[in-house]
Amino acid sequence: MVRSETVRATRREWIGLAVLALPTLLLSLDVSVLFLALPHLGADLAPSGSQLLWIMDVYVFMSAGLLVTMGALGDRIGRRRLLVVGAAAFGAASVLAAYSASAEMLIAARALLGIAGATLMPSTLSLISTMFGDARQRGIAIGVWMACFSAGTALGPVVGGVLLEYFWWGSVFLPGVPVMVLLLVTAPVLLPEQRSGAGGRLDPLSVVLSLAAILPVVYGVKKVAEQGPSAEPLLVAAAGLAVGALFVRRQRRLADPLLDLRLFGHRAFGAALALLLLSMIALNGTEYFLAQYLQLVEGLSPLRAALWIVVPALGIVAGSLLAPVLARRVRPGFVVAAGMAVATAGFLAIAQVDGTSGAAFTVAGFFVAFLGISPAMVLGTDLIVGAAPRERAGSASAMAETSAELGAALGIALLGSVGAAVYRAQVAGTAAPAVPAGLLEGAAREAFTLGLNTVAGLSAVIMVVLAVAAGLLGRARPGG
Repeated sequence: MVRSETVRATRREWIGLAVLALPTLLLSLDVSVLFLALPHLGADLAPSGSQLLWIMDVYVFMSAGLLVTMGALGDRIGRRRLLVVGAAAFGAASVLAAYSASAEMLIAARALLGIAGATLMPSTLSLISTMFGDARQRGIAIGVWMACFSAGTALGPVVGGVLLEYFWWGSVFLPGVPVMVLLLVTAPVLLPEQRSGAGGRLDPLSVVLSLAAILPVVYGVKKVAEQGPSAEPLLVAAAGLAVGALFVRRQRRLADPLLDLRLFGHRAFGAALALLLLSMIALNGTEYFLAQYLQLVEGLSPLRAALWIVVPALGIVAGSLLAPVLARRVRPGFVVAAGMAVATAGFLAIAQVDGTSGAAFTVAGFFVAFLGISPAMVLGTDLIVGAAPRERAGSASAMAETSAELGAALGIALLGSVGAAVYRAQVAGTAAPAVPAGLLEGAAREAFTLGLNTVAGLSAVIMVVLAVAAGLLGRARPGG
């Protein structure tokens, strides 16, 4: 199952990587750029409460639900072809979203953006796997890809704030248009075409089962994150898992499955998926509290808080670029284990934050934690795409993306619920009518800080477990 290609990439492939990095940065930016625009579009389009939630959530639902399908489709029709089609669709949907005249129109445009995004992410990652046959070069390329993804997530609120300062709310969607035009022009020249030799047809029932499994799970997790545990989202998520079991059963029977379960026969593939999932749980579970902490406890404006959040993202960028270089000299499992030790120190520092720590100390703790956790994401992703045969690169890339998305959602739901429970328990005793307002505000800030401390402590425990596991099980070099 492991590929043996040793052909090294030339200047053309590295320029092609720059072309692939742009839509990667844009897609992650598009997830977060809308946050600051919500009040503006709310005043203009007057959406209902449920419509506002759909405006935010439908992008994630459609993207997560179709990743597996689009990864398999790229394997069959060609990854470059799917990338070009997705880029054209994303650009058109961006214009549609920017000039939406109603909430319904914006929801539809966001749904189209999610569908197009689902074609782009596995296509970019699988094309990197195709272009960089040398394992060391592929590791560096995936590090660049991951760095761009992380940078886009952090820059989204900043870019949104700048655009909203001078333009209308729809302008936050327009940066995608020139990027996609550039991709459409350069892709046929710089990017290779690669498809599965089998070229089998997609099984329609598998596509339906895939959506019916992933969407309820993502919906249930998001609702638990937003509202806390309750019967309705838990039952919905359980129904999705049940459909997932039917999906797996059907894949075992098909000669040309939507998801090749034989990939999980490679130990590195399954271990890397678990590593990626747990890393994203810890990263997103704590990051969820950072923006709120900076605004509610430190009293920063949304834009200043967004600028502070760029600093931890730089830790991910630095770690993503450094990890493949270190993996040339040290076994990747040990690089991941060392990174987890660094991340543990960062999370333990966050666990000690109090009302006198200040924004700089808190953000520094996040920087160290994210610097340490990034090798797991980069080298884990590299192991996933490196373990898959070339004809299944799209499916493997889609699995990596799905694991990361589920980890992000689970991190917010699980660790977010823990932090919220700590907060509620702490403020319950100070919510009596006789308590002065100033004292109540101070108690609320202390309670929120304690919730952050608790979540950071749990993340440190996850890091220790992953460090031990990486040292024991992750000894093979990426792609080896």
